Amino acid sequence: MARYTGPKRKLSRREGMALFAKDEKIFERKGIVLPGQTGRGRKRKPSEYGIQLREKQKAKRMFGLLEKQFRRYFKVASKVKGATGHHLLLGLETRLDNVVFRLGLTKSRNNARQLVTHGHINVDGKKVSIPSFALKVGQTVALSGKIVDNIQVKKSLEENQTLPEWLMRKATVGKVLRLPEREEMEKSINEQLIVEYYSR
Repeated sequence: MARYTGPKRKLSRREGMALFAKDEKIFERKGIVLPGQTGRGRKRKPSEYGIQLREKQKAKRMFGLLEKQFRRYFKVASKVKGATGHHLLLGLETRLDNVVFRLGLTKSRNNARQLVTHGHINVDGKKVSIPSFALKVGQTVALSGKIVDNIQVKKSLEENQTLPEWLMRKATVGKVLRLPEREEMEKSINEQLIVEYYSR
Protein backbone atom coordinates (compact mmCIF):
# COMPACT_ATOMS: atom_id res chain seq x y z
CA MET A 1 0.00 0.00 0.00
CA ALA A 2 1.41 3.40 -1.03
CA ARG A 3 1.81 6.29 1.40
CA TYR A 4 -1.05 8.81 1.28
CA THR A 5 -0.09 11.83 -0.84
CA GLY A 6 -3.45 13.62 -1.09
CA PRO A 7 -4.63 16.73 0.80
CA LYS A 8 -3.64 16.40 4.46
CA ARG A 9 -6.42 18.68 5.67
CA LYS A 10 -8.91 16.07 4.47
CA LEU A 11 -7.31 13.58 6.88
CA SER A 12 -7.63 16.07 9.73
CA ARG A 13 -11.29 16.67 8.90
CA ARG A 14 -11.95 12.93 8.81
CA GLU A 15 -10.49 12.48 12.30
CA GLY A 16 -12.20 15.57 13.69
CA MET A 17 -9.01 17.28 14.85
CA ALA A 18 -5.94 19.07 13.49
CA LEU A 19 -3.45 16.28 12.84
CA PHE A 20 -1.00 18.73 11.32
CA ALA A 21 0.19 22.05 12.74
CA LYS A 22 -0.86 24.17 9.74
CA ASP A 23 -4.50 23.08 10.12
CA GLU A 24 -4.89 24.32 13.71
CA LYS A 25 -5.59 28.01 12.97
CA ILE A 26 -7.94 27.21 10.08
CA PHE A 27 -10.02 24.84 12.21
CA GLU A 28 -10.12 27.37 15.06
CA ARG A 29 -11.58 29.92 12.66
CA LYS A 30 -13.87 27.76 10.50
CA GLY A 31 -14.55 24.73 12.66
CA ILE A 32 -14.22 21.13 11.49
CA VAL A 33 -16.55 19.62 8.88
CA LEU A 34 -16.32 15.98 7.86
CA PRO A 35 -15.23 15.47 4.23
CA GLY A 36 -17.78 14.61 1.54
CA GLN A 37 -21.26 15.90 0.66
CA THR A 38 -22.78 14.65 3.92
CA GLY A 39 -20.18 16.35 6.10
CA ARG A 40 -22.60 19.02 7.31
CA GLY A 41 -25.54 16.65 7.67
CA ARG A 42 -26.82 14.94 10.78
CA LYS A 43 -24.17 12.72 12.32
CA ARG A 44 -24.89 9.12 13.21
CA LYS A 45 -23.79 7.86 16.57
CA PRO A 46 -20.62 5.82 15.85
CA SER A 47 -20.47 2.18 16.86
CA GLU A 48 -17.95 0.87 19.38
CA TYR A 49 -15.95 -0.59 16.50
CA GLY A 50 -16.18 2.72 14.62
CA ILE A 51 -14.77 4.64 17.61
CA GLN A 52 -11.88 2.18 17.95
CA LEU A 53 -11.17 2.33 14.20
CA ARG A 54 -11.11 6.13 14.15
CA GLU A 55 -8.68 6.22 17.09
CA LYS A 56 -6.35 3.80 15.32
CA GLN A 57 -6.58 5.80 12.08
CA LYS A 58 -5.95 9.06 13.93
CA ALA A 59 -2.78 7.74 15.60
CA LYS A 60 -1.55 6.13 12.38
CA ARG A 61 -2.01 9.34 10.40
CA MET A 62 -0.61 11.55 13.15
CA PHE A 63 2.69 9.65 13.04
CA GLY A 64 2.55 9.24 9.24
CA LEU A 65 2.57 5.44 9.13
CA LEU A 66 1.09 2.88 6.78
CA GLU A 67 -1.24 0.22 8.17
CA LYS A 68 1.40 -2.52 7.96
CA GLN A 69 3.93 -0.37 9.83
CA PHE A 70 1.45 0.59 12.53
CA ARG A 71 0.33 -3.00 13.01
CA ARG A 72 3.98 -4.02 13.41
CA TYR A 73 4.38 -1.50 16.26
CA PHE A 74 1.32 -2.97 17.96
CA LYS A 75 2.61 -6.51 17.50
CA VAL A 76 5.96 -5.63 19.09
CA ALA A 77 4.24 -3.74 21.95
CA SER A 78 1.93 -6.69 22.66
CA LYS A 79 4.94 -8.94 23.30
CA VAL A 80 6.49 -6.62 25.90
CA LYS A 81 5.66 -7.12 29.57
CA GLY A 82 3.37 -4.35 30.79
CA ALA A 83 0.58 -2.26 29.25
CA THR A 84 0.45 -2.82 25.49
CA GLY A 85 -0.96 0.64 24.80
CA HIS A 86 1.84 2.34 26.72
CA HIS A 87 4.53 0.39 24.86
CA LEU A 88 2.82 1.15 21.54
CA LEU A 89 3.05 4.88 22.19
CA LEU A 90 6.60 4.49 23.48
CA GLY A 91 7.62 2.87 20.20
CA LEU A 92 6.02 5.70 18.23
CA GLU A 93 7.47 8.49 20.39
CA THR A 94 11.04 7.20 20.20
CA ARG A 95 11.07 7.02 16.40
CA LEU A 96 13.83 9.23 15.01
CA ASP A 97 11.47 11.40 12.95
CA ASN A 98 9.23 12.02 15.97
CA VAL A 99 12.19 12.92 18.21
CA VAL A 100 13.47 15.38 15.56
CA PHE A 101 10.00 16.97 15.69
CA ARG A 102 9.83 16.92 19.52
CA LEU A 103 13.25 18.58 19.71
CA GLY A 104 11.88 21.52 17.74
CA LEU A 105 14.33 21.02 14.87
CA THR A 106 11.34 21.20 12.52
CA LYS A 107 7.69 22.23 12.76
CA SER A 108 6.00 18.95 11.84
CA ARG A 109 6.55 15.20 11.83
CA ASN A 110 6.22 15.23 8.07
CA ASN A 111 9.06 17.75 7.72
CA ALA A 112 11.09 15.78 10.25
CA ARG A 113 10.64 12.63 8.16
CA GLN A 114 11.90 14.49 5.10
CA LEU A 115 15.00 15.70 6.94
CA VAL A 116 15.77 12.14 8.00
CA THR A 117 15.18 10.49 4.61
CA HIS A 118 17.26 13.14 2.85
CA GLY A 119 20.22 12.40 5.11
CA HIS A 120 20.23 15.61 7.14
CA ILE A 121 20.12 13.96 10.58
CA ASN A 122 22.99 12.38 12.52
CA VAL A 123 22.60 9.99 15.45
CA ASP A 124 25.68 9.78 17.68
CA GLY A 125 27.65 11.49 14.90
CA LYS A 126 26.61 9.10 12.13
CA LYS A 127 24.08 9.80 9.36
CA VAL A 128 20.82 7.89 9.77
CA SER A 129 18.24 8.09 6.98
CA ILE A 130 15.61 5.74 8.43
CA PRO A 131 12.65 7.64 10.00
CA SER A 132 11.61 4.60 12.07
CA PHE A 133 15.07 4.27 13.67
CA ALA A 134 14.38 3.55 17.35
CA LEU A 135 16.34 5.86 19.63
CA LYS A 136 17.68 4.72 22.97
CA VAL A 137 18.42 6.60 26.18
CA GLY A 138 21.68 8.53 25.92
CA GLN A 139 21.75 8.84 22.14
CA THR A 140 22.26 12.23 20.50
CA VAL A 141 20.40 13.64 17.50
CA ALA A 142 21.85 16.48 15.47
CA LEU A 143 21.30 18.39 12.26
CA SER A 144 24.00 17.92 9.65
CA GLY A 145 25.98 21.06 8.86
CA LYS A 146 24.53 21.76 5.41
CA ILE A 147 20.88 21.92 6.53
CA VAL A 148 21.38 24.37 9.43
CA ASP A 149 21.08 27.34 7.03
CA ASN A 150 17.76 26.12 5.61
CA ILE A 151 15.10 28.85 6.06
CA GLN A 152 12.44 26.54 7.53
CA VAL A 153 14.94 24.93 9.89
CA LYS A 154 16.15 28.36 11.02
CA LYS A 155 12.57 29.44 11.78
CA SER A 156 12.00 26.31 13.87
CA LEU A 157 15.21 26.82 15.83
CA GLU A 158 14.41 30.49 16.51
CA GLU A 159 11.03 29.72 18.07
CA ASN A 160 10.93 29.63 21.84
CA GLN A 161 9.70 26.08 22.38
CA THR A 162 9.22 24.11 25.56
CA LEU A 163 10.83 20.72 25.13
CA PRO A 164 9.47 17.60 26.85
CA GLU A 165 11.56 16.81 29.91
CA TRP A 166 12.79 13.49 28.52
CA LEU A 167 14.71 15.40 25.85
CA MET A 168 17.43 18.05 25.96
CA ARG A 169 18.67 20.34 23.21
CA LYS A 170 21.58 22.74 22.85
CA ALA A 171 21.56 24.65 19.56
CA THR A 172 21.19 21.97 16.85
CA VAL A 173 22.04 18.95 19.00
CA GLY A 174 19.52 17.04 21.08
CA LYS A 175 19.77 14.11 23.47
CA VAL A 176 17.40 11.45 24.79
CA LEU A 177 17.75 11.78 28.57
CA ARG A 178 15.24 9.04 29.44
CA LEU A 179 12.16 7.31 28.11
CA PRO A 180 9.00 9.46 28.25
CA GLU A 181 6.25 8.96 30.81
CA ARG A 182 2.68 8.58 29.54
CA GLU A 183 1.80 12.21 30.32
CA GLU A 184 4.75 13.32 28.17
CA MET A 185 3.58 11.39 25.12
CA GLU A 186 0.86 12.27 22.60
CA LYS A 187 -2.09 13.36 24.78
CA SER A 188 -4.76 13.29 22.07
CA ILE A 189 -4.50 9.52 21.57
CA ASN A 190 -6.55 7.04 23.58
CA GLU A 191 -4.28 4.00 23.28
CA GLN A 192 -6.76 1.69 25.03
CA LEU A 193 -9.17 2.06 22.11
CA ILE A 194 -6.40 0.99 19.73
CA VAL A 195 -5.63 -2.05 21.89
CA GLU A 196 -9.32 -2.94 21.84
CA TYR A 197 -9.43 -2.53 18.05
CA TYR A 198 -6.58 -4.98 17.43
CA SER A 199 -7.84 -7.35 20.10
CA ARG A 200 -11.21 -7.94 18.44
